[in-house]
Amino acid sequence: MTHALADTKNLLADLVRRYRSQVDYLAIRLEAAEGTDILLRGTKIETLSEGISIGGQVRACHKGGWGFASFNQLSTLSDRIEDAIAAARLVGTDETILAPIDPVQDICTLPLTGTDPRQIPLAQKKSLCQYYGGLLQSVNPKIATVSVRYGDSAQKMILATSDGTFIEQSWVDIEMRFAATARNGETVQTGRETIGSRKAYEDLMGLDEQVRSAAQRAVDSLALPPVKGNAYTVVIDPILSGLFVHESFGHLSEADMAYENPDLLEVMSLGRRFGSPELQIFDGAALEGHRGSYFYDDEGVPATTTQLIKDGVLVGRLHSRETAGKLEEAPTGNARCLNYHFPPIVRMTNTWIERGKTPVQDLFSDIKEGVYARNWLGGMTNGEMFTFTAGEAWMIRNGEIAEPVRDVTLSGNAFKTLADIEGIGDDFYWDESGGCGKGGQSGLAVGCGGPSLRIRDVVVGGEAIED
Repeated sequence: MTHALADTKNLLADLVRRYRSQVDYLAIRLEAAEGTDILLRGTKIETLSEGISIGGQVRACHKGGWGFASFNQLSTLSDRIEDAIAAARLVGTDETILAPIDPVQDICTLPLTGTDPRQIPLAQKKSLCQYYGGLLQSVNPKIATVSVRYGDSAQKMILATSDGTFIEQSWVDIEMRFAATARNGETVQTGRETIGSRKAYEDLMGLDEQVRSAAQRAVDSLALPPVKGNAYTVVIDPILSGLFVHESFGHLSEADMAYENPDLLEVMSLGRRFGSPELQIFDGAALEGHRGSYFYDDEGVPATTTQLIKDGVLVGRLHSRETAGKLEEAPTGNARCLNYHFPPIVRMTNTWIERGKTPVQDLFSDIKEGVYARNWLGGMTNGEMFTFTAGEAWMIRNGEIAEPVRDVTLSGNAFKTLADIEGIGDDFYWDESGGCGKGGQSGLAVGCGGPSLRIRDVVVGGEAIED
């Protein structure tokens, strides 16, 4: 794989020189990937595969119009360049505006801290899935179904552009997902856990406690009462706060959402206050060792750390070169594509709320009746509106964690919820389980982080309160 890609450097340089005069911008991105996919459902292995994929994409921009073509035969590259150029020239009627960047010549690899998963035999990965599947099933006879999914991918990307950039970048990503469903009559509850890493295969070892806890949560929830639906003061743990900042606020910070929507651009105007002076929100791939980390994005822009909210005020947003150029702001290195089948679009990387100064136990004080929510089962967003389902939850009574409850969903408006944050804990946790979806590109590796948060007036759904 390495030799097949390395031998293409002169070819790409020649092709860029030959065609760059026909458009305002030309980029060729080649990609090689090899990986493993295993799915265990119950005691049966339903998927067991190893694969290699080699392909590429061409992007051309002419008078503001974009052309795109993908391929998996290098011999067709010239034809695909001509296809992309023809499409760009057909739709381009305006002006190409791309934020300027310095050309980069670099070869880089995200470092591993342990064993590369490619060094582990497929049979050993299969055995690991079966071991964890057995753990899930062994927790309680009420466990009806279990599933374990393992995936790893080693990718190498080469990018050549008409600006003079030539980058070769490599990384490895691994992930395991666990789920257990418990049943008691008509009552069904599910517990989930996901672990992801770009560091080492060893990060997937020794997960017995997390795996068992997923199944135990499902079993325990069977006997719990549903929460009474109401508006509560809520304390959420760092995993939920990371999910909240990613889903509810992070997507709104992606500049392609804003410049294509004048109403949202007005709402997301720089300098607007969204929260208390204690609130700090960031995104960036420059942090080392996280699932959203890299050296360069898929346009060749160096990774950065972008502060989105400073002291409660909106001060930044996430950009591709095009959105940065059109909004006259600096590029942030957030143009990413899932693979060569898709063009780069503005995506988050590692998104987090900075830790605060309030001791976590103090977040619960003075709450007469509230909800403490931890972990997550799922969620959805629609613009600034969100709904998340907590993995587990307890009532808060007179400042103390009280009885556990189930079926806890948290809903609200992202802007109002940011303003309603009353306390930011002094704890912090990075959740590396995220796979982000946008524009048909689902499963893009990201990191999310945050501290515990206390938020007032959160709509909590569950069992309706009787009059």
